Amino acid sequence: MELLLETWQYILGHQPDFWAKTGAHLTLSGLALLVALAVAIPCGIFSAQSSRISQVVTNGIGALRAVPSLAIMAAMLPIIGVGFRPALAALTILAIPPMLINTQAGIIAVDPAITEAARGMGLSRWQIMRQVQLPLALPVIVTGVRTAAVEVLASATLGAVIGAGGLGEYIFAGLSLGPAYLHLMLVGAITVAVLTLAAEVSLSRLELVVRRAFHQ
Repeated sequence: MELLLETWQYILGHQPDFWAKTGAHLTLSGLALLVALAVAIPCGIFSAQSSRISQVVTNGIGALRAVPSLAIMAAMLPIIGVGFRPALAALTILAIPPMLINTQAGIIAVDPAITEAARGMGLSRWQIMRQVQLPLALPVIVTGVRTAAVEVLASATLGAVIGAGGLGEYIFAGLSLGPAYLHLMLVGAITVAVLTLAAEVSLSRLELVVRRAFHQ
């Protein structure tokens, strides 16, 4: 209890630094999710058009997910150096698989009878995709975004290792400075946990709203 009180007092006494690191953490995570979304959704739509391509994508993405984000960051260092960019690249790569796989799975899961009915109404292939398949797949896509958001917010702490800033700086400072500075680690860890929980709850509610809207 005393440690938690010390943690809270530190936050109150260092608010400018705390909010700056929180902002850097959210900026890094949010940008990674936006870039991943821009890549994953089109790739998921494309791969869903062919069972052979979807199988290859699923296997390839599954292998990619096995690579730790810290290893990706380390691999980026010789190419684009230290700081924000390698951390952004690594987190984007981390965020793409759940979004892509869920987009692909959501589109494939649409009832073929619905697709055939839309085709019978004279809709083109891409009109069917835009007006029928994507709306019906949206709850599954949101689930992928939720998974990616939780993973990225948690993994963004590793960006501090390569100078990307964020809440990870508190965690690694607390670990390196010893037991007397354990409250620093808690400042970062608790804040990241709260942000992750907020993302989980918010996107879960969004998924529920979308599911009710398109699956009545």
